[in-house]
Amino acid sequence: MSADRPMPRTAACAILCRNGQILLGKRSPRRRLYPSCWDVIGGHVEAGETVEQALLREVEEEIGLRPKCFTEIATLAEPHPAQNGMAIYHLFIIREWDGGEPMMRGDEHSELRWFSIAEASRLGDLALPQYREIFRAIDVSLT
Repeated sequence: MSADRPMPRTAACAILCRNGQILLGKRSPRRRLYPSCWDVIGGHVEAGETVEQALLREVEEEIGLRPKCFTEIATLAEPHPAQNGMAIYHLFIIREWDGGEPMMRGDEHSELRWFSIAEASRLGDLALPQYREIFRAIDVSLT
């Protein structure tokens, strides 16, 4: 990349699935990007990490779980690059994990909640509008 085109941020994002529902976190109002919006669990890939390593780290840091089985299902581009900078979001479905129930750790989220696909798709304050399409696409595969 040339000096005038910075590398996009890369993020690993987890869609935890259980009993026909997905877990979302309400981003803290103090967050610079997408404050007070419902979002999937995850965060930026750090230097020297793979996307998969970042996924495992972020899920444990944010909600105290250790994914056992995960599959990448989509890659999304930041919908507002002029405002938020360029970013690529790698979305993974997680169906199995260790650690029991998810619990908020730290202050990145103000709330965690399980939603049906229909409920999540109707949320007006989703961080990325592309999530609706992703959520609907996984509905048939939930058990």
